[in-house]
Amino acid sequence: MPTEVKNGDTVKVHYQAKTEDLVIFDSSTQMEPLVFTIGDGQIIPAFEQALIGMKAGDKKTLDLKAQDAFGEYTEELITTVDKNQLPPTIELEKGQQLQIQEPNGQVLLVKVLDITDSTVTFDANHPLAGKDIKFNIHLIEIV
Repeated sequence: MPTEVKNGDTVKVHYQAKTEDLVIFDSSTQMEPLVFTIGDGQIIPAFEQALIGMKAGDKKTLDLKAQDAFGEYTEELITTVDKNQLPPTIELEKGQQLQIQEPNGQVLLVKVLDITDSTVTFDANHPLAGKDIKFNIHLIEIV
């Protein structure tokens, strides 16, 4: 049974994530712990690295700058499209989030920024892009 987390280990953690204005946007404490394998790339790399060397029961606070969390806010990810390029049955409202499939099959989560008579402007930035994040991490066990 491993005593310290290393690359390739599967871990079970509880966490709480807050933005710099201390708004809690995600927490596993009210549900099942998060289970993932270090190095699989399912989690923010800095979060994975913070677990390396931790032991079951350890707690840690991780302060991440935007670029190490969900990335910087990028103007290039704002796109305006003609309404006639969208399915005619789609009903959109400003602020709405939806998934769009690109021609290559990749699915993007976008937010509707603006709607005019002929165009819709989408923002494909992660909702937390540009924000510093504080994670409170509790390593439950190495499985």
